[in-house]
Amino acid sequence: MTDTAFPDVRWGSDTSILRRPATAFAATRLGSWTIRSLAGVDRRLLTRSKGRFTVLGPIGAPTVLLNTVGRRSGQRRTSPLLYIRDGDRLVVVGSNFGQAHHPAWTSNLLAQPEASVTMAGHDIPVLATQVTGDEKDRLYRQFVELAGAYAVYQGRTDRDLRMFVLTRR
Repeated sequence: MTDTAFPDVRWGSDTSILRRPATAFAATRLGSWTIRSLAGVDRRLLTRSKGRFTVLGPIGAPTVLLNTVGRRSGQRRTSPLLYIRDGDRLVVVGSNFGQAHHPAWTSNLLAQPEASVTMAGHDIPVLATQVTGDEKDRLYRQFVELAGAYAVYQGRTDRDLRMFVLTRR
């Protein structure tokens, strides 16, 4: 597999004049609350556009819909998430804005690692593998480079943030 295992669907630009103030705002408690509040809107926009458009699009934020199976309900659960690329893999982190509890999607992946992502108009089957140790540290630094708010999120909680690599199946 090559770096094209997953399409690049970002619109907007990571050099947008909105990017710096938007990421600074996201690092505040009000910013985290605002983004959490917009998650439902973003989920609907991403779902209707099949992963082509996101609320965070104007700042070039790489966003994907992660589709998991609820560990208790057995129902499909969909979560809009920022991601980074690591070669032919996508990487997602369960920061949950630094809240005290893990986001449900991380528990769903631990129970059932076969999932899918929606991006560029396609549902792509993936296998999730939890990342630990030095690899996790290396990848988390890339999240902090993407959005400095991730450094703040880690400082808000004592829990070990779960991170997963997603490989195309």
